[in-house]
Amino acid sequence: MITNALSVDIEDWFQVGAFENTISRDDWDRLEHRVEANTDAVLALFGESGVKGTFFTLGWVAKRYPALLRRIADAGHEVASHGWDHKRVFTLSAEEFRADIDAAKKALEDASGAKVTGYRAPSFSIDKRTPWAHAVLAEQGYAYSSSVAPIGHDHYGWRDAPRAAFKPVAGADLIELPITIANFLGKEVTAGGGFFRLLPGKVTDNAVRAANGAAHPGIFYFHPWEIDPGQPRVGNAPLKSRLRHYARLGAMAGKLRRLIGNHQWGRMDVIAAREAERLA
Repeated sequence: MITNALSVDIEDWFQVGAFENTISRDDWDRLEHRVEANTDAVLALFGESGVKGTFFTLGWVAKRYPALLRRIADAGHEVASHGWDHKRVFTLSAEEFRADIDAAKKALEDASGAKVTGYRAPSFSIDKRTPWAHAVLAEQGYAYSSSVAPIGHDHYGWRDAPRAAFKPVAGADLIELPITIANFLGKEVTAGGGFFRLLPGKVTDNAVRAANGAAHPGIFYFHPWEIDPGQPRVGNAPLKSRLRHYARLGAMAGKLRRLIGNHQWGRMDVIAAREAERLA
């Protein structure tokens, strides 16, 4: 049986891309922080299911909640980088990107006591606009990235990218593990996050099985705020953003338990190492 990647993008409810034009970064520290409690709930869910996963965490979170990072590592999960404060990679220069991932990696390693070798771009924002990004990650010694969504989408997407693990930088060991793509009524969507919440669970189940049938691991993701139906509401956000963010939050934990029970799951770093051997 193929082991699939179980990953969590650790950010708080106010740091998401859907609210980036509504909530100012200057206000983040004044808002109610729920990331620690929500991530602890994810750790408990994984613990009851007996699975290990990868927690792609913002440096901003690690700086404020170092004990949380230690709990993640002590529970046997991988701590990986989600950048410093959720700036999309295509909004940065190469130099700004390097500074962002350097600061995040230091904060994550200081907090967790674990070496960080993996990276996921906020909102899957490595695409054809950032031809330098993978090279920077390779130069900085990352073993893998999971930052590409090989579809078209209004917030992200690199439609022409490979759909299985690939080496994005010639002569470098860096592996890119694109997010798995699902199909719903002829439309392609990412396997995880809002689409997992909103669509029937079998859509993601089928995507994981299809990847496994092609001898590839499925790559799945979600966020801790997605299991928190009690989070504050942002009433002045666009209607489309509110629908995406708040719909079916109460159903998420149950859907996760069922998905976890239907497949074999593990950490991204372990899967990246196996894929690196396959591509060698």
